[in-house]
Formats: sequence, structure tokens, C-alpha cells
Amino acid sequence: MPVNAFAPSRLPPPASASESPARDAKTSTPDGERTKPKQKRNKPTLSCEECVERKTKCDRGRPGCLACIKRQSTCRYTHVANLIADARYLDTSRRGGKMYMLTSAKARKTTDLISKNIWSSHHQPRENSMALSMAPHLPQPVPFSKQTPSNIFGIGSSHPFTNYWTCQGGLPEVLAVLPSKQQADILIAKYFECVAPVYPFLHRRTFYVAYERFWALPEKERETADADLIALHFALYAMGTQFIDLASYDAKSSSAEFLASAANQALRIYSYLNRSSLRALGAQILLCYFLMNDNHASDAYAWSGIIVRQAYALRLHRDPDIILPNISPVEKHTRRRFWQAILHQDTFLTVLLKLPPTATHSDVSIDSLTNETEVEAQDSTRYTGSTDVLYVKSLWRLALKVQENLCSPVSLSIPIAKNARAKTTLVNSFREIWKSAPSFLTTSDYETLRQMAQHSGRAVRQNLFFTSNYYHCLMIIQAFEDAEVGVELNFRGALEAAHEAIWAYFKLDDFFQGDAGVWWVFQHRAFEEALTMTDLLATLPANETNSKDQLFTKCKEAVRRMIEVLQRQGGSQEMNKHRHGALLTAYEHVTI
Repeated sequence: MPVNAFAPSRLPPPASASESPARDAKTSTPDGERTKPKQKRNKPTLSCEECVERKTKCDRGRPGCLACIKRQSTCRYTHVANLIADARYLDTSRRGGKMYMLTSAKARKTTDLISKNIWSSHHQPRENSMALSMAPHLPQPVPFSKQTPSNIFGIGSSHPFTNYWTCQGGLPEVLAVLPSKQQADILIAKYFECVAPVYPFLHRRTFYVAYERFWALPEKERETADADLIALHFALYAMGTQFIDLASYDAKSSSAEFLASAANQALRIYSYLNRSSLRALGAQILLCYFLMNDNHASDAYAWSGIIVRQAYALRLHRDPDIILPNISPVEKHTRRRFWQAILHQDTFLTVLLKLPPTATHSDVSIDSLTNETEVEAQDSTRYTGSTDVLYVKSLWRLALKVQENLCSPVSLSIPIAKNARAKTTLVNSFREIWKSAPSFLTTSDYETLRQMAQHSGRAVRQNLFFTSNYYHCLMIIQAFEDAEVGVELNFRGALEAAHEAIWAYFKLDDFFQGDAGVWWVFQHRAFEEALTMTDLLATLPANETNSKDQLFTKCKEAVRRMIEVLQRQGGSQEMNKHRHGALLTAYEHVTI
């Protein structure tokens, strides 16, 4: 049996007689009998004086041991014993342990019962009672204060995943709630239609091979499947359900939450906190977006931190050509896609929440992502898998720029630009990213995109998400001002960027009606853009020049439309009700 590396080392063997002759020395009695000398005890007595005197077992409990309480006798300890007990007590407190006296659970229970009976019949304590004798050695009383947990973002106060599961059920319990194969096919198809275009990190063909192999297994043999595979399946089902068009929002929400809970339970069975895999990581990435869409931004932010740490542990932040040169091209491609998806999720969530990014250390090159390993058969049009690579590369470049120049400074309240020239340089660097993006991502004409949506929804969704992210960040830069260093607000530049960004959301609502009501990140960006336009327009005086300005007019109309959209979508979504009320209140200050 292997030795436990964390076990204490064994004591050395006793010394031999030649090494320690005094150990075997014996003394003689008057009768001539040889006896061993009585060795002096060098271990302090920790038991109470009464138990030592009576030679009874002492549990060393405080303020009184169980034996003394039963005997109703005074329980006293030596000064050394009290010092040792106090030292242990303080050490436990400092290390984050519970604040409790050194008494076993059973003893404490019996102590409470007996003490109650004692004090009910003896109202006045004796002068030499154990309470008085122990008083100098007890720690000073600390006033009790109830600490209320903080709701980080004001929403999502309940646990995100309802617990439907038992402790002993295991994976069979999760598999018992699998949808039928027909239902699963519908949900998976919906996922690849609505979610995969925006976050294309799963290799579609590889997934479908594993998916069909799982469903081909007899029902009993599915219980032997890997828990991370089951978690990934349920995560896709949950995301697909969020985009299914159901008459009742509550019915859709409860169904999606149940499937997400099953995914979470499968991850728990897999022990995802101390081990991971790409499938488990994929399930967590999707559940993070699920939590956002389900108005649990606090939970999503905490969950994303776990995802980034596990990605680091799997070394996804390292270029596979450097650390894993012998794996297949498809595996290298998949690792890069996963890292980009995590980087994207972390960056654009933190820029919305004004918090520091986490996925900041990597040597994976953007240019290492090539089309050669893209083997997915997605659309039958000219917009094939190659558009995914171009889209991912463009988002990748944008995320790195946002991470460095927006997320980190804003999270620390550091100015985005130190002077006017630095702000101009930053704006130009963002515009270079836009210019370098492929044309299908930068097309903004409404009619052109509407026609594209009819035969290539994938490319249009990618266009709208890239446009929304880009112009939202450009709006933040243009709206930044710092009078102390001479950085001025670019009034018209901020309005133009906000208008372009919010219209990406309106196009999504027009072309794919179900999508706009689901994506929390898209909704929240549009809400912030509407608020920015409202705040800027509220500073304008009411006069004929301003009322006829084309930019001001179309921004005001965009705010009105956003209010209508929130009112239409906010039937059962509490967050949309708050957004609608806040935007409506702010809009009342616009006078032009």
C-alpha cells in the first residue's frame, strides 16, 4: 500500500541498549529486589483536578467536564491546562474554524440538559462555583452581529438551479428525466440555429457523432455514459428550450430551468470542481449564458470565474502547437475555439458589469485559427464554416482590445484616456478593427441584412453581435470625458455609436423575433445605449435647431422604440420591468 505523503512521519525506533544504557538501569529496594525507577511525567495534565483525584475519565470540556456536571461538583483545571485550552481555542478561531468550546457534541448536548436542571433548582450560584473559577480563563464575550449577504447586482437572489435531486440517485436519476429522442433533436437543432452561430466553439460534426452514439445505446447502458457528456447534452437542451417559441413565458422558463438543473446535477456527479474536460467546460460555458438569460447575472459572473480557472488548469490558454504539438489538427482547433469562447464570455460580461477581466494570460495566436480544420456542414449557402473563423478572429481582436483598454481601467476607476490625443488614438485603433473585419460582419444596410437573413441567418446573427459589441464599446470611449486632463466628451460621436449599436438589437428583433427576447447581454447593451442617448439628449435645450437635427431626432426615436420593446417583452421578466421603468423615467427629462 503506498504511503500517504501527507501523513505524519513515523517516530524513530527506540534506541538499543548500547545506545541508552541508563534506560535499563534498575534500583534496589531494602529487601534486595530490583525495580525500575519511577519516571517523572513530562506531559502536562489536561484533565480536571476532580477527575485526576478520582481517577475517572475526563472529557476536558469547558466550562465544566461531563463527569463533574453529573457529580455536581466543582470542576477546576490547572493553570497550565487552561493556557493550553485557550491557545487551542484561539488557534481554531484564527484558522477560520467554528467558535466553540472544547467539548464533544454528545457532551455538549448532555451538558445543556443537565445544566438546565441544575440551574432550575439552584437559582443562586455558590461562591466557589465552576463559573467563577473559570471566569479568568474564558475569552472576552464578543457582541453578536448578524451579517446580511449582499446581492451583488440587485437581481438573482435565489439559487439559480432548483434542487430536484436526491443524494443517492446518481446519474440514473438524471437520465430518468431525459427528453425523448424526437424532443432532443428539436432542441439540439434550435441550439445550432440560434446559439452556435454567435458562440461557435463546439465542433458540430464531432458533437453529433457522440450524440447519435449515445442515443443508440440501450436505455440501461446509458447509465454507464460519462457524466460530463450528459451535462453537455442537458446544457444544450436548456439553451435550446430558451429559444423555443412557447405561448407561456413561465412554461418555457420552468422547462429550461429544469433542464439546466439536470445539467448542473450531472456536473456535480462528475465532480467538476476538482476535475474537468472539454465537455464539462462546454456545459459550464453554456450554463453561464443560460444564467445570464435567466436573469442571474450574479451567479453567471461567479460561474465564469470557475470556468476561467478550469481553462487555465486544462492549459487552454497555451498555444497547442507549443505544448501539445502531436495532437490532431481538429483537437488543436477545438482547444483554440474553447479558449476564444471563454475569453469572449469573460471580456464582454465584465465590460457590462464594470468588473475586472480574468482571462488575461494567454499565448494563443489569433492567426493560428485556420479554415483547414473546419469540417462542419452548417449552411447550404455560400456562408459556410469559413465565416465562423472570420467571425471568431474579428471578435478575438475586439475582445483583446476591450480587455486592455476598457475592462481593466473601468473596473479600477482609472481614466480610459490620459489626454485628448490618447483618446483619439484609442478611437482610431478601434476603427482599425472594424476596417479589418470581413464585409459580411460590417454591412449595416437594413434591407441587405433582411435579405441575407432569409437564406443565411448564421451570418446575419454574427453580423449583429459583432456590430453590437463593437459600437457599444466605441460609445463608451466617445462618451468618456475628464476635464482635469483636457479629455472632452465627443457628443455626436457617442450618439452615433449608441444609435448604431442599438439598431443592431432592433434588427435582431425584426429578423429573429425570438432571439431578441432571450439574449441578456444583447438586451443589457441596448438598455445602456438607450440610457446613454437619453442622458445626452436631456442636456440639450429645447429649440428649433435641436429639434430638427437629424441625429438627435433618430436617437430620440430609437429611445422611444426601446421603451416599447421593453414593455412588450417584459410581461413575465422582472428585469425588463425595471429597465422599462428606469428608461421611461430618464426619457421624461428629454425636452427637444
